[in-house]
Amino acid sequence: MDELNGRMMACQILITGLIARVANEQKDPLRFLTDFRDEIKAVVNGVNIAGENTDRVRQVAQRTVDELFSLMKPPSAD
Repeated sequence: MDELNGRMMACQILITGLIARVANEQKDPLRFLTDFRDEIKAVVNGVNIAGENTDRVRQVAQRTVDELFSLMKPPSAD
């Protein structure tokens, strides 16, 4: 289980870096990130989740999206 958690964390870090890179190339990076986050949340809300505890799985996915985007800070004013 620790190996799986480590791999998931590595994927989250990789995805965060890729999103930040794309955002930095946009005219308005904060708007891009906000729009992208909203799209990802809409996907999480609409995706079909099979099995038991689907509400719990969806809540965890939503929290993960929030954590992923909370890692990104707005660009500095410098």
